Amino acid sequence: MKSISLKNYKYTLLLFVPMFLAACSSGSSKADGGKAGIEKKGANQASGKGDGAGKEGGSGAHGKEPDFVKPVLEQPVYQLSLPGELKPYEEVLVYPKVKGFVKKIFVDRGSKVKKGQLLAVLEAPEIAQRYLSAKSDERKSYEDYLYSRQSYDRLKRAAAKSGAVAAIELDKAWSKLRSDSAAYAAIKSNTLVSDQLQQYLNLRAPFDGTVMDKNVSVGALVGENSTIPLFSIVQNDRLRLTVAIPEKHSRAVSKETKASFTVSALPGKVFHASLSRNAAFLQQKLRSVTAEFDVANKEGQLGGGEYAQVNLDMRRPEPTFWLPASAVVQAQSGVFILKLQDQVIKRVPVMIGTRKGASMEVFGDLNVNDQVFKKGTEELKEGEKP
Repeated sequence: MKSISLKNYKYTLLLFVPMFLAACSSGSSKADGGKAGIEKKGANQASGKGDGAGKEGGSGAHGKEPDFVKPVLEQPVYQLSLPGELKPYEEVLVYPKVKGFVKKIFVDRGSKVKKGQLLAVLEAPEIAQRYLSAKSDERKSYEDYLYSRQSYDRLKRAAAKSGAVAAIELDKAWSKLRSDSAAYAAIKSNTLVSDQLQQYLNLRAPFDGTVMDKNVSVGALVGENSTIPLFSIVQNDRLRLTVAIPEKHSRAVSKETKASFTVSALPGKVFHASLSRNAAFLQQKLRSVTAEFDVANKEGQLGGGEYAQVNLDMRRPEPTFWLPASAVVQAQSGVFILKLQDQVIKRVPVMIGTRKGASMEVFGDLNVNDQVFKKGTEELKEGEKP
């Protein structure tokens, strides 16, 4: 019985040994295969990394060349937008010349008046009496002058006969005539003064216009020392558009300068005007030049006294340099452009003028043959090679 059990055990052992060897062989091959796959993958990754490095190195070795532009000398028409003010073409404050009471008023605020039209009448009885007195003195003096003239003429005719009139008498008559003539001329001048004072009692419009303000009523006492005007009259059928031109654009104003403007009271309505007057002198406080444009206003669309937004067509008197705006570097260290000189980078300080589209006006040490970097940046250092 014992021998049978041992025999069975041997058979079982013989069955399991081949299976164990097969299993070991299969595991070994899988491990080798996995290891080989890992090594191959690592090799591929290393190869790919090497290829990428090669590509990057190639890209760096063949970098893009910088773009250059040349300054352009041009004299273009450019637009400048500035605020302006519409003013009456003429404006006057009417004060009384003489002291008196307001007797009559013929106009009011908003009244249309013509040149010479009567605005108001003042009453001053003392001036009227003074005129009457001066007129009486003039008449008396004139009668004295006529008597002297007649006396002299009679003596002169009588002196034609020898010994009829003494020479001294004729001289006295001539002297009296001259004296009375001078007295008459002086009194007549005084009468004209009194008459003129009477004319000052009538206040008249100095030009065609509109009464903008009225500050008096009938019966008020007014005088030559009054600080408040009786009337304010403006000429608004023609207006003045005044614009302060900044200093850097002051020389771009010429006789051909045109202006278009709008006012907030008439949105969407555009008005046009041409330059009429240019002060051509820089105001020290404002650092600007005042230009005036005459604006026709026959229909009265514009009231005057309004603020306007003005667009001016400007043009420099001489050509200036223009560059792309990207070429100008505006940094804390200053405003400059970069140009290539002797194969190295050089910074050139510039001043900025106006801008038109993508181009910018610059002033500096430039000429038309300079090679300027189209895209300036602070990263480009002076003295380096690009």
